[in-house]
Amino acid sequence: MNPQELVQAGIQQAERAGADQAEAFFLEHSSLTIEVRGGRLETLRQSKECGIGLRVLKGGSLGYAFTSDLSSRALADAAREAVANAGYVAPDPARTLPLPATTDPSRAQHDPVISDVPISAKIDLALAIERAAFAEDKRVTKSERAAYEEVEYRVAIGNSHGLQVSYRGNFCGGYAWVVAEADGDAETGSGLAYTTRFGELDPEAIGREAAREAVRLLGAKPISTQKLALVLPPQTASQLLGILAPALTAEAVQKKRSLFAGRLGEQVASDVVTIVDDGTLPGGINTSPVDGEGVPTQRTVLVSAGVLEAFLHNSYTAAKEGTRSTGNGMRSSFKGAPEVGPTNMFFVPGQVRPEDLLAGVDKGLYVCDLLGTHTANPISGDFSLGATGILIEKGRFTRPVRGVVIAGNVVGLLKEVQAVASDLRFYLGFGSPTLLVQPLTVSGE
Repeated sequence: MNPQELVQAGIQQAERAGADQAEAFFLEHSSLTIEVRGGRLETLRQSKECGIGLRVLKGGSLGYAFTSDLSSRALADAAREAVANAGYVAPDPARTLPLPATTDPSRAQHDPVISDVPISAKIDLALAIERAAFAEDKRVTKSERAAYEEVEYRVAIGNSHGLQVSYRGNFCGGYAWVVAEADGDAETGSGLAYTTRFGELDPEAIGREAAREAVRLLGAKPISTQKLALVLPPQTASQLLGILAPALTAEAVQKKRSLFAGRLGEQVASDVVTIVDDGTLPGGINTSPVDGEGVPTQRTVLVSAGVLEAFLHNSYTAAKEGTRSTGNGMRSSFKGAPEVGPTNMFFVPGQVRPEDLLAGVDKGLYVCDLLGTHTANPISGDFSLGATGILIEKGRFTRPVRGVVIAGNVVGLLKEVQAVASDLRFYLGFGSPTLLVQPLTVSGE
């Protein structure tokens, strides 16, 4: 059976097993990773996973089961298990399955070239990333690894209300970690880029970026504790979204695990900050016609000119609040029910060029990396992060810095954003332009 037929068979089996309503989610997922080091192939990994998950409602209770065996017998067994599991769950009137809606199949991000290119050419691409890093600067002495990656997936979703949708997607990318050495000091730098179009992947740019990041930190030393403006380039600013994203879901708000709970309509950032989640973004890694429940994806403005405007919803969190899903019912596998999560989340870029933003900084720190963002408190927003970077004096880079700590509150930090540059760049599902943050205390020696 093809995926759509499997989905319909799963729904029918669940209804025969006693489900009042049923949903079937099919996923076929494959990946390829090619790692090279020292000009030689080191690792080639290919994996493939395929299965179907059944979500059922029985008397207002939710049950779930899955199987990677796609035979009729296995589907029937999974259906019975899902209905049986519903018997252990308390009824909840907010548990619903979405109704059919008009979808745009053109939002599927699928480039057939990615799978058509031979593996030998992809190995050459990974090697080209590494060569570019070494060619960029003689102080680059070691390659920890350089790699090419790709992911391909096929999705089909259906439910008892007649919802039925299927699509394919893929993306590819590369990365490098290299070491630069000089005068007894060694620093590591990384470069990475991912795209939904194979022809847009530039291996030399990835390698050069890794080399430049490593070299510019050579000779880094601590500085004394002082107040400095912070310049957060796209990669570093995108790390902030990793802190913010969970707190901007309705699920976290409803469980009282979000620093934004009860703050809709409030000023939570400076008026130059706008944050958007857009599952329809052309070329976005996580762009697709629908979310993991079959709800059409959309563009959701979460923070507009500093004001908290909305949260991300799936069908369940939306039903609890009497609103509608934002198309953010996310699934990473067929093995679990949809949760709430971002698609392509980003800070909306401004008009100023990054070099002009930098030129206006009298005394600041260009933050190359934030260490320990996973330790930030998602409920209070408090953080204390190690940082490396480059000192800025009168609009110019002076010397590299390490061993400093930036502490504070993420909302407080957002309120201090003074300017947003035009250089929006994505790192998988998170994107940002360069941000300028007004002076705050950087703890050093």
